Amino acid sequence: MVDEFVRAWRAQAERGSTVTTGTTTLGEIIELLEEAYPPRLAESWDRVGLVAGDRAAPVRRVVVAVDATDAVVDHALAEGADLLVVHHPPLMKGVHSIATDTPKGRLLHRLVVGGCALFAAHTNADAARPGVNDALAEALGLTPGRPLVASGDGTVDRWVVTVPEDGVDPLLQAVFAAGAGRMSGYTECSFSVAGTGRFRPGDGTDPAIGTVGEAEEVAELRVEFVAPPELRSTVRRAVIDGHPYEVPAMDVLVNHAGPGPGPEDTGLGRVCELDEPMTLAGFTRLVADRLPATTWGVRAAGDPETEIRRVALCGGSGDSLLGAARSVGADVYLTGDLRHHVADEHLREGGPVLVDAAHWALEFPWCAQAAALLERRAGVTATVSEHRTDPWTVSAGGDAGPRR
Repeated sequence: MVDEFVRAWRAQAERGSTVTTGTTTLGEIIELLEEAYPPRLAESWDRVGLVAGDRAAPVRRVVVAVDATDAVVDHALAEGADLLVVHHPPLMKGVHSIATDTPKGRLLHRLVVGGCALFAAHTNADAARPGVNDALAEALGLTPGRPLVASGDGTVDRWVVTVPEDGVDPLLQAVFAAGAGRMSGYTECSFSVAGTGRFRPGDGTDPAIGTVGEAEEVAELRVEFVAPPELRSTVRRAVIDGHPYEVPAMDVLVNHAGPGPGPEDTGLGRVCELDEPMTLAGFTRLVADRLPATTWGVRAAGDPETEIRRVALCGGSGDSLLGAARSVGADVYLTGDLRHHVADEHLREGGPVLVDAAHWALEFPWCAQAAALLERRAGVTATVSEHRTDPWTVSAGGDAGPRR
């Protein structure tokens, strides 16, 4: 099954156009990955991005995996990889040592000594479009629908900046590079209207236009654009850096826009519709057949004959979204790491029925997506590690019968 994902990834990469414009640096790879999986989409507790590596270093070969384990690091170094991209950040909590006698320290030392950088895209890749959950849906033969839980609450900042007419382009280039001006799949969105700016520079100022002590009138444009609230500090710095004035005039207004359709319709999980209804037992078999096999396998909770039409899914650990699956009218919720009491109480509250697969298996399809992106957009050689990093290795005594 792992081989099937790799073959599918290669076919996808071959259909795209590959960039072959010389050496690609780690910094350029990071820009590409953060464009695809924006850090602003990561949960507040998450730790995503570059873990180790020199942004100026050249990158020719990349390995993608769910986890940075000893076997995966062995594979990456044996492949001569310059970069290992993983889903799970290895340094989620604060550490006081990366000595080689600790598991994480050992991995980081080996990667650094071997000249292989390490980058993690976690909950930002979960929420992105396309991302982990889109790859999971497509692996099951489903069309990825809307997020199960949309990013944020739809509130955006509406920025208003006045700028001389000849300073508009540099200003917009700066704020767009900072992540502003994106709306429902469109980019570089702005609005402007002409007006007159009036001011008198005081003592100690260094005006770009006008003379200290004298009143000045300037033909200016009132420029408006939107940006996510979490980028407020970044956009403010971009306005200051891109504006010709010593003290730019700017306002930030709260705009309750609500999420729209398209690439900006980001968030955790997905809601999908089956082309034809099937039973819970049949859907469980579909999941087992389409995802890479694990010792854990796939299990379901609920009446095996329950009719399934609407599917809610969330790769990885998704018990926090059980209520969301119910609220969207899902017939089944597919996720991982479900616990006994949580699942039992959820079913007693009315469902929907549950399918629980191995955490690693649910997220593995994303590796092929990320590798194809790098091959197509960065012109590097990107491969998927075939090592199964699911920690469970033995099972016994299973009973596939329904709950009594």
